[in-house]
Amino acid sequence: MDTQIIDNKPLLSSSASTALSTGFNLRNTKWADLNAVAQLIYDVREADGDITVAVTPEELKVDWQSPGFNVETDTWVVETKDGSIVGYEEFYNAHAHASLQIDGFVHPEFKGHGIGITLLRVIEERAHKEIALAEPDLRVSLRSSFDNHDEVGRSIHETQGYHLVRYFWRMEINLQEPPPAPVWPQGLELRPFSMDQDARAVWEATEEAFRDHWGSHFTPFEDWKHRKFSRMDFDPGLWMIAWDGGQIAGFSQNRYRMGIGWIGTLGVRRPWRKHGLGLALLLRSFGEFYQRGMKTIGLGVDASNPTGATRLYQKAGMHVASEFVTYEKELRPGREPEGEE
Repeated sequence: MDTQIIDNKPLLSSSASTALSTGFNLRNTKWADLNAVAQLIYDVREADGDITVAVTPEELKVDWQSPGFNVETDTWVVETKDGSIVGYEEFYNAHAHASLQIDGFVHPEFKGHGIGITLLRVIEERAHKEIALAEPDLRVSLRSSFDNHDEVGRSIHETQGYHLVRYFWRMEINLQEPPPAPVWPQGLELRPFSMDQDARAVWEATEEAFRDHWGSHFTPFEDWKHRKFSRMDFDPGLWMIAWDGGQIAGFSQNRYRMGIGWIGTLGVRRPWRKHGLGLALLLRSFGEFYQRGMKTIGLGVDASNPTGATRLYQKAGMHVASEFVTYEKELRPGREPEGEE
């Protein structure tokens, strides 16, 4: 890769921007771009028809502050002559420097100028640097997810060597009346969540419950803690933790997201599955949001979830509100990283 270094900062190779139309500039993101990038993401999600998966500037700031993530080396923007940001792409190491993920956005009014393909090329250059940090026998892959309505995005990914590997759904319920009261399996009880006392136990239970899910991998406690508790609107009263004596049986970690209630992470540990706990946690979460005046509640789920979560959500009255696709490109063959399903 042809990369120049000035003041110890890598410049972009010329090969990445050859598809970009005249009048547009590709550069690394700066912290000063935070609000403009958040607005771009909102504009793209609005055009796709689902603003609930956009982010506020405050949420994006939390993401940019994630451990191991450097906004000035792991993200890029494309701007117009007047400095308006019309494209954005980010790269992050999801696991072991081998499971790599990207996320990109092109403003709907600026498609057809080579922005999307340019961002994909520069992000792949960044990903290839990460390969040197992975164990030599690991398979290295790059995954990208976006709204299934984005036919241009699908075409661009396919021309760059990506292939479709998974569908994901955002499901939703619009409550017109209080949800049914949950029926708890015998011996289980809800206890108020204490971040100081319960955080590590909930993290451990989350790691175990999602071990058999596609794309799952080990998440360090500090990374999980940052993602869950760094938000200004974190509310422990929205977390439903079911205990069986001194053990966590299941959980529903909830919050508000872009104007609706959000079931962030709902899981049941293996020994307590098939007894109705998942439905009870879901209904209890619905009830809490309803009591607070929030009647629209959503969540995200793998459309091929192996535990039957999609059937559970449909049973509770949820419907598919939007669909997303995940594309993957293999950068190096090898064994799957440990902890990656």
